[in-house]
Amino acid sequence: MIFADYSNSAPSPWGAPLLLLISMPSLTVVDVIDILVVAFLIYEGLMIVKGTRAGHILVGILMVVALYIVSLWAGLEAVRSLLSFIVPYIALAVIVLFQSEIRRTLARMGRKRWLGWGFRRPEFTDEILIAVGRLAADKTGALIVLERDIGLRTFIESGVRLDANLSSDLLLAIFHPGGALHDGAAIVQKDKVTAANCFLPLTTNPAVSSTFGTRHRAAIGITEETDCLSLVISEETGRISVAAFGELEPGLNMREVDERICTHFGVRRTTPHLIEEFAADIPMESHPTERTEPK
Repeated sequence: MIFADYSNSAPSPWGAPLLLLISMPSLTVVDVIDILVVAFLIYEGLMIVKGTRAGHILVGILMVVALYIVSLWAGLEAVRSLLSFIVPYIALAVIVLFQSEIRRTLARMGRKRWLGWGFRRPEFTDEILIAVGRLAADKTGALIVLERDIGLRTFIESGVRLDANLSSDLLLAIFHPGGALHDGAAIVQKDKVTAANCFLPLTTNPAVSSTFGTRHRAAIGITEETDCLSLVISEETGRISVAAFGELEPGLNMREVDERICTHFGVRRTTPHLIEEFAADIPMESHPTERTEPK
């Protein structure tokens, strides 16, 4: 019998990678799904703290954990002993420091429209569009909050309870300059103006422009906590802005406002008669070719 002697043969450059590839377990469909879910959770976690003060806190916590791991690996007993009193309480610190972000994330998970299910845009929002158009034309400051599926009872109780049928005349009366209910927000639930002069939480997002005043910051803040839609009219420029999911879109015209409402409440419908009626009254700075006609 002849035996081949491979002891002096040159090792193959592909030997180690091939052995590593052979030793790796094969990926199944379940493994792929598992990896994608973990990647999604990490991505969502980063999006929660992106652009907020919580991002800096998260970096500090990760630095403490990394230092603790390095102390274990390098045998730094003094550092390890010191951090051993801190690391066990990091989980509790995360819950306390990130309670608002955690609450906001759970609320967003609960308001997802699974399988296309969602709330529909009510027909009575035509009255809201009429009021918004006239308020913008007169440069009257206003903040109107449209409730969706997360209740606004906490904020309703901070204002003056009305429970009145929704109409454009009522909204115009609420935000009439000098009125007792002018400064706060009006909250709309279905076909009712539930409350006016309501106090809303201001956004603490450092990415929000410093040019926005209290009314615009309140419009963003309430949409960070709930899934409502906020309509804001600037009393300085008459510009209309729409806030949803913590984001503010300034300088919209009536057609764009109607589209935002339709999108937010899950329908596709426009109101051409309203748009034509107020098209010349709404300042549209985003379209330089269009000019506001004097009254």
